[in-house]
Amino acid sequence: MRKRMLLIPAGIIVFILFFTIFGDRGLLRIYHLNKDNKEIQEHLQSLKTENEKLKREIEALRSDRRYLESIARRDFGLVRQNEVIYQFPPEKKDQLTQK
Repeated sequence: MRKRMLLIPAGIIVFILFFTIFGDRGLLRIYHLNKDNKEIQEHLQSLKTENEKLKREIEALRSDRRYLESIARRDFGLVRQNEVIYQFPPEKKDQLTQK
């Protein structure tokens, strides 16, 4: 009878501890939610940084004539009048390793 009186509170304590650790609102769930929150905050920060970079680029495209010209030259191969472009063939890797 005395053992039974000790087992009932011990069982209740084990039951409570189980749900405190493994339950829907348990410690493991809180740990995973905090980890997910940290990852989301890092991703949000990287998106904010990229957004600011894109805003600066948009502003440069709207107002900076030199930036527009550099984009046109780099991406579209445009040149000014009376300008000569020299293109050299790319060196082969074999030639680079023999030197």
